[in-house]
Amino acid sequence: MQLSDFKYDLPPELIAQEALKDRTSSRLLHLDAQTDPAQLFDKHFTDIVDLIDKDDLLIFNDTRVIPARLHGQKESGGKIEVMVERVIDEHTILAHVRSNKSPKAGAKLILESAIHAEVIGRQDRLFEIRFLNERGVLELLESYGHIPLPPYIERQDTEDDRERYQTVFAEKAGAVAAPTAGLHFSNELLDALREKGVKTAKVTLHVGAGTFLPVSVENLDDHVMHAEWVEVDQDVCDAIVGCKKRGGKVVAVGTTSVRSLESAAKKTGEVQPFSGDTKLFLTPGSKFNVVDAMITNFHLSESTLLMLVSAFSGYENIKSAYQHAIEQRYRFFSYGDAMFLTKL
Repeated sequence: MQLSDFKYDLPPELIAQEALKDRTSSRLLHLDAQTDPAQLFDKHFTDIVDLIDKDDLLIFNDTRVIPARLHGQKESGGKIEVMVERVIDEHTILAHVRSNKSPKAGAKLILESAIHAEVIGRQDRLFEIRFLNERGVLELLESYGHIPLPPYIERQDTEDDRERYQTVFAEKAGAVAAPTAGLHFSNELLDALREKGVKTAKVTLHVGAGTFLPVSVENLDDHVMHAEWVEVDQDVCDAIVGCKKRGGKVVAVGTTSVRSLESAAKKTGEVQPFSGDTKLFLTPGSKFNVVDAMITNFHLSESTLLMLVSAFSGYENIKSAYQHAIEQRYRFFSYGDAMFLTKL
């Protein structure tokens, strides 16, 4: 398939610019791809309790978003914006840099009038930058950084975003974009699912800013997927085996959970403990070895995530679902509404 096969037109006013006050008050479009023809149902997110059976296993991504955006200037005076892609160690980051002129190795930076840094060098599009303060990277980011709202949210971040652009189960700091399907869950909704008997497990995928980079080639075979760090431990693998044995569905919360689990099963088709970078690129025709259903938000036109859900539930089914969502005025993208998808 070609990149242009994944293009759709979205009225700009359907791009959610603010989070809803109540996490669970978003809408939910249920696409049942296992009927012929596939069926669509307009629901509310709280209906997820009815869509998930007690034998099912819900898998969340427990990554925590860091305040990854920093503004400042070069020591020479030019303005600069640094967007952390990955924390390498206590004092070093890999980052995207926006500046009139790219800084060279050895260039000194002053960020948020408080962080002193030096450019070490480059790794392809990314800059390796060392923070020179005594305090560590994560501590400095928490004190001075801005929440890295996606580029389609056309406003500055606020204090509210520090809480709302974070899942209630976030634990491990390292993401620079939220695993947005998880934003719809409240602690009360999680309690209701556990009361029903639904089991849960957690993986970690630190979402990188590369998730927002457009695909720049028409032939998808030529696309080079960005790397993201994943951890799937033995407890998750055991929980999946138990779920399959009792006849339940493995329900991934978000495309990040999907990519984590399918990366861990890539070698043998069976999920195994996995820790490291993944560049897994799922497109129509790809096989899903672990995940039976997923909860996800709506994704950008021509994005790798739109390709992933098209691979999961069927290209034509997703195309129809997105058209329906536009006609019914669903809210799109990170702070928008959700979908519940079954595997084709």
